[in-house]
Amino acid sequence: MEMAFNVLIVEDQPIIAMGLEDAVEALGHHSIGVARNKAEATLLAATADMALVDVNLDDGPTGPGIGRDLAIADITVLFMTSDPGALGAGVKGTLGVMEKPILDLEVVKAIQYVADRRAGIEGTCPPDRLRTFPVTKQ
Repeated sequence: MEMAFNVLIVEDQPIIAMGLEDAVEALGHHSIGVARNKAEATLLAATADMALVDVNLDDGPTGPGIGRDLAIADITVLFMTSDPGALGAGVKGTLGVMEKPILDLEVVKAIQYVADRRAGIEGTCPPDRLRTFPVTKQ
């Protein structure tokens, strides 16, 4: 049986957040909540194993900083944003980015990739539209 992880969704668009929650649950993981800004993400992060993070949130373009902070806390982070350029060459400690809009099947593949990486499964290929960041140590 595959491992189930606690997933934090950092997304300020309710429809997108609901779709991500559905995909997380369908894969057997647990959505621990939706954060619309940095303050909410900080409150919910304590029990997260993985996080799906948007760049532009209710409180502005705080996603890159949130992702960095989550990665420092040993949470596996994937960005999902319509503004991947805002992440430059990447955010230290995070896996990568998928550009929105993202098809449902791509979301499922992306979440599975993040879960495999979290579980330490090597050799898992990222979905086609997922741009991985260089591996850097904290």
